[in-house]
Amino acid sequence: MNKNNLFSGLRDFLVLWGSQFVSALGTAMTGFALIVWVYGQKGTASSITLLSVCSLLPSILFSFVAGTIADRWDKKSTMLVTDAFAALGTITALVLHLTSALKIWHLYIINLLLSFMNAFQSPASYVATSLLVPKEQYVRVSGLKAFSGSVVTILAPALGSMVLAFGGLKIVLIIDLITFSIAFFILLLFIKIPSIKRSAEEAKESFLKSCAAGIRFLKGHAALLRIILFFAFINLIAKMGGYGMMPALILSRTGNNQTALGMVEAAVGIGTLIGSILVTLMKPAKNRVGIIFFACGISFLLGDVGQSLTHTLPLWIVAAFASNVPMAFLNANLTAVMRTNVPIEMQGRVFSARDTIQYSTIPVGLFLGGVLADHVFEPFMAVASPIQQALSFVFGSGKGSGIAVMFFIVGIVGCISSFVCLKNPTYKILDENQ
Repeated sequence: MNKNNLFSGLRDFLVLWGSQFVSALGTAMTGFALIVWVYGQKGTASSITLLSVCSLLPSILFSFVAGTIADRWDKKSTMLVTDAFAALGTITALVLHLTSALKIWHLYIINLLLSFMNAFQSPASYVATSLLVPKEQYVRVSGLKAFSGSVVTILAPALGSMVLAFGGLKIVLIIDLITFSIAFFILLLFIKIPSIKRSAEEAKESFLKSCAAGIRFLKGHAALLRIILFFAFINLIAKMGGYGMMPALILSRTGNNQTALGMVEAAVGIGTLIGSILVTLMKPAKNRVGIIFFACGISFLLGDVGQSLTHTLPLWIVAAFASNVPMAFLNANLTAVMRTNVPIEMQGRVFSARDTIQYSTIPVGLFLGGVLADHVFEPFMAVASPIQQALSFVFGSGKGSGIAVMFFIVGIVGCISSFVCLKNPTYKILDENQ
């Protein structure tokens, strides 16, 4: 594919992608501001991780039903309705804040409701992208999505901190609603998503049987199921390390310095940005599975292990950047593997089954991470003992040193697991459908 055809067939996708980027930026600013607000209220790692658990649990629990609905219902209507409910959640938080009635438990409930809506929005968006994009552009589209996600990660902490400092939480929430409106009306007025014609057999299939179709498909495709189970394990441990506990590590080791947290999160985004640019511009790889496992192992080594062994902001920033360059390659190739190995008429159900399996471990990892940090590792590193003194020589002492020990353990386990799978020939079949 030459440069003139780099983005051929992507006009509608690019319009939708651009509008969703604007909305995602507003939402991420709100997410950053709420993390800072919640930590300021409680000052514990578990208060932050519980916020994330509430954002994930319903979407995981209702994923099977949502995937079936996504395959049966109009994709555009599903996305519009779920986005509208998400906006109501932000409006509720804004009203509570304006009346000085906002409490942490309100945010937990709002996040639960928003997560329920996301259970339906996510598979509809997956399938909509497949319908709007030529098959040969799947990796490039994944790169573009990673690009916009990384830009959001870079800008949201900086913009969120600035707006929070000068305008308060109220202005952050208002900006979120404005960006949502832009994306909503562009989807409503300018994007046409093709419909999928269901077979007569599928039309007669009962709703409950259809809900289980995604699992049946994965049972018949062992390599696909195994890679999903592997990343379920990776999600479990990652959320006990840099991908779940990073805000707690930085805030605890810097005395609740939100600027330091913003700089590290921006470095995460810059790393993903550089990686996503490379993925988008490079020719799609033949050995996608090898790239997935190698990138995963390197990310754990540079990220979790790297951040655990340093106590200074500049080195946290370097580790965050370096570990997220390979993540763009991992995510782009993993998404492409899924799209090319699953028939488009089944993608809603299969992707939802994947999400249920692969993401079900995330709330567990977040919960365990918060509990282990607050009640095991942090207290252990606060009391003098021979082991504590030896660990302090490597990981430092004081608040956050226990979380650093957790990061190191997670990084070693994740790195070894990824490189073991890299040598496993079982997954090679996933590269055949390109």
